[in-house]
Amino acid sequence: MRPASMTPAKDRTHTHRPSFPLSPSSSLLAEPGTLGTMESFSSRSLALQAEKKLLSKMAGRSVAHLFIDETSSEVLDELYRVSKEYTCSRAQAQRVIKDLIKVAVKVAVLHRSGSFGPGELGLAARFRQKLRQGAMTALSFGEVAFTFEAAVLAGLLTECRDVLLELVQHHLTPKSHGRIRRVFDHFSDPGLLTALYGPGFTQHLGKICDGLRKLLDEGKL
Repeated sequence: MRPASMTPAKDRTHTHRPSFPLSPSSSLLAEPGTLGTMESFSSRSLALQAEKKLLSKMAGRSVAHLFIDETSSEVLDELYRVSKEYTCSRAQAQRVIKDLIKVAVKVAVLHRSGSFGPGELGLAARFRQKLRQGAMTALSFGEVAFTFEAAVLAGLLTECRDVLLELVQHHLTPKSHGRIRRVFDHFSDPGLLTALYGPGFTQHLGKICDGLRKLLDEGKL
């Protein structure tokens, strides 16, 4: 999900990698259990909260303004509901979506601030291609009856995870690497995927497919 452009902060004549803290002690969002009921859960609010806390550590840096657009936040909210219903745990569902948002914001900052070298930009392009392929496959499985294969979709998500880990290997901390694994391992779980494409999750799947279709059409995936 591609971040929107933002107003540059203070100009510098020399460039450095971003100086925001990516240490295990960083706390961009509240801990699970502090967000209230499912009805009050908002991925967009969490994204804005993470953005403000992260960018407040980057005073004087020339970076773009980040935020998750309405369509992306709707897809994330639906993924939260799917996770909550599948795991029967609000706290676990909140944690995985918060981890996803934290990673997305940090990777977007790295990309926008020019921290990736030429080889890493190649990895970034490969990650986006794999993510787009995964979204198109998920959409196709949702639109064409009797085509769903959990192993295919799980395999694509695992490839996305591995490419992203390689991309951020020298930029993010082991704690962030753990978040990446947790997010992709959660959504590539064949049990969760099978449930999502089953009769009990039809409404959720329809909304997710609508969002993915829009994001693909707008070139945001």
